[in-house]
Amino acid sequence: MTYDKTLFNESTVNVLVSRLASTRAERESLYKHFHQHPELSMQEVETSARIAAELDARQIPYSRVGKTGIVAVIQNGIGPVVALRGDIDALPMKETSGKDYASQATQLDEATGAEVPTAHACGHDFHTVCLLGALDAFHTQRDQWSGTLVGVFQPGEETASGAKDMVAHDIASAMPVPDVYLGQHVLGTLPGGAVGTRVGPVLSSAFSVKVGLTGKGSHGSMPELGVDPVVVAASIIVRLQTIVAREVAASETAVVTVGAIHAGTKSNIIPDSAELLINTRAYSSATSSHLKEAIERIVRAECVAARCPVEPTFTYYDEYPLTNNDAQATERVRGAFDSYFGDASMDLAPVPASEDFSIIPDALGAPYSYWGVGGFANPETAPGNHNPAFAPDLQPTLDRGSEALIVAACAWLSSGEGAE
Repeated sequence: MTYDKTLFNESTVNVLVSRLASTRAERESLYKHFHQHPELSMQEVETSARIAAELDARQIPYSRVGKTGIVAVIQNGIGPVVALRGDIDALPMKETSGKDYASQATQLDEATGAEVPTAHACGHDFHTVCLLGALDAFHTQRDQWSGTLVGVFQPGEETASGAKDMVAHDIASAMPVPDVYLGQHVLGTLPGGAVGTRVGPVLSSAFSVKVGLTGKGSHGSMPELGVDPVVVAASIIVRLQTIVAREVAASETAVVTVGAIHAGTKSNIIPDSAELLINTRAYSSATSSHLKEAIERIVRAECVAARCPVEPTFTYYDEYPLTNNDAQATERVRGAFDSYFGDASMDLAPVPASEDFSIIPDALGAPYSYWGVGGFANPETAPGNHNPAFAPDLQPTLDRGSEALIVAACAWLSSGEGAE
């Protein structure tokens, strides 16, 4: 596909990006701070406080949205409104990257009441500092551009709760309606320092469902007196594999994963209940809806076949919408990337991971575009996101992430367009 170059002022971009050289040491130190002090989803209290302190130090105005969300707004005359998003939460896992600044942190998980190790094993610490770097560049060089720049520091991406929380706490009142909403994610699948995007589906939709099965307990020596929910669960697991293999068209992509099964306490006791945790991925809303219908149909049918005394239960959670890049906005971003990054600007294959990124722009009625930033010198050996060893190369990743935000925003916020 051929992408038209956008009409943005390259000299403006160069001046704004030049700011990164003078702030590099400060940003690297700040990144290491966030990396060593990760916080779980919707518990990012200290992270949010440090972001606020950094904005205060630069006299960038901001509002708090919900408990830990922050929206910074830089108004600079007449022109478009561009919003840039960075997620700020971490994961409940122990880091094994071997970095000298690796996380040793633990945190009380409010959801489970357990103290757990925490780590930025998905790169949200990069997203946070890259957004702060971009805001600093625009704020300190206002003579180079015109319009309004918004920085959205979003909590709770890992649990699909943060974007919904910011919408519920009226993010619309904290910022003007954006002409475009932009975001990025550091990845191990792109070459180090590369930026990649695509028009259309870029991240899959997803949902998880907890399935509760009720059987009838009995002694292991007298199975005829019970209804074994473990056998029911096993039949369901096997049958679920036919959804993708026999119900989804070959031209579509779908994933159904049974990630956990919980049942029983002893080898000679047939339990009276079992629980399945199921996760799905799809690149279209229709396919996602079909997966939901098929899972419920198969589970119900197996329960009937096994004479389960009670209907199964379905509890849905971690529901992520499809991230479907707007064509016009993405072609404009790609044109800016091609102009500035040259061969380091490339196509991004659809990513099977999922995001709550699109919830806020959809609620605001704004088009959006989302891209990836290569975080490792060698993608062949790079650990995947959520791997305990996932800790991208400090540079050029940190600079490239801020550069990408600046370059993309300048496709709208150049001094030339703002003056029209």
